[in-house]
Amino acid sequence: MLDKTLAILGLGKIGGLLADAFLSRGLVAPGNLVATVRHKERAEALGKRFPFPVGTDNREAAASADIVLLAVKPQSMEEVASEIRAAVNKDTLVVSVLASVPTASIEKALGDDVPVVRAMPNTPCAVGEGMTVLCRGRSAGASDLALTAKLFDTVGRTLVLDEKHMDAVTGLSASGPAYIYVILESLAEAGVKMGLPRDVATLLAAQTTLGAAKQVLESGSHPALLKDEVTTPAGCTIDGLLELEEGGLRVTLIKAVVKAGQRARELYSGNR
Repeated sequence: MLDKTLAILGLGKIGGLLADAFLSRGLVAPGNLVATVRHKERAEALGKRFPFPVGTDNREAAASADIVLLAVKPQSMEEVASEIRAAVNKDTLVVSVLASVPTASIEKALGDDVPVVRAMPNTPCAVGEGMTVLCRGRSAGASDLALTAKLFDTVGRTLVLDEKHMDAVTGLSASGPAYIYVILESLAEAGVKMGLPRDVATLLAAQTTLGAAKQVLESGSHPALLKDEVTTPAGCTIDGLLELEEGGLRVTLIKAVVKAGQRARELYSGNR
């Protein structure tokens, strides 16, 4: 268990997901966790759901925390930063999961001596299979990066990259689960069309996707090589692959990642 107090500013979709994951995996005790949302009514509702206090005072929450997790909308960063600036210092680790907001902008808003680590997780963190990419700001040290990695290692894999790659990370791994769900849904629909019960088709599609991904991770092989292992000469798989190529699946997926990454670059209009 992490012997630190954690404040989650913005207990929305990703903030709530991470709170649930940290608690369920025993990383943070409920007594060491506090969170905020914008509206009082929402705070009261979430306070009944979660076993820790949920309020609306960002400054108060940040003042009591060793780690502040920024999970508000990117457009709200500067407003929230102005509220908590007097409550954080060089001993407070600020972890941002805000898409597109660079560490330099957060440091400028909070103070240059405040250690900031930027993290880009994805929703499979909810089941312990998330992918989180980290980069650190100028005032964050190796220990700050290690502490942030400890947080996200409990909910999946972590990777440290240069900050220049973070928009691409947003387009690929942060948005990527949505693309996979579309593929999964399509495979299941195909199974239904071929006569399979929907629950069976969904199970086959989901487990096949999980197994294929695990094989890439554990074998270290290029996906093209693993694809070739499935594709026997004059077999049925090659016919299916030809249909995918004719339909432009490969190009469409590439364009989807690029488009999402470009959009990530536009979400925050501050200095980059």
